[in-house]
Amino acid sequence: MLTYLKVFLTGGLLCVIGEALILKTKLTPARILVLYITSGVILSAAGLYDPLVRFGASGATVPLTGFGHALAQGAIAAVQEKGLLGAFTGGLQATAGGIAAAVFFGFLAAALFKPKPKDT
Repeated sequence: MLTYLKVFLTGGLLCVIGEALILKTKLTPARILVLYITSGVILSAAGLYDPLVRFGASGATVPLTGFGHALAQGAIAAVQEKGLLGAFTGGLQATAGGIAAAVFFGFLAAALFKPKPKDT
């Protein structure tokens, strides 16, 4: 039961921060997305994201910061294995499943639903 609470609190805190950025700043959702992924990469490279993952498990790995963490960890592992070329290939290898799922489900949604312009 405590594990679920830690996962919920970790993921919830990341969502609260994102919601605060939306409500209190003029940042667009696209910029917040990039900020979250970049934050995950930087925190991972500095060794600060692993303790968050150990504490919050999927609450830390599912959000966009977790995607940045996976990119960084893949690049780090590939650099250790293949040298400098791994910096360019490792992140994509580590996140290929998530990227493929996003492309597939994006295509599926586009095929099944008719887009409508947003009313302003």
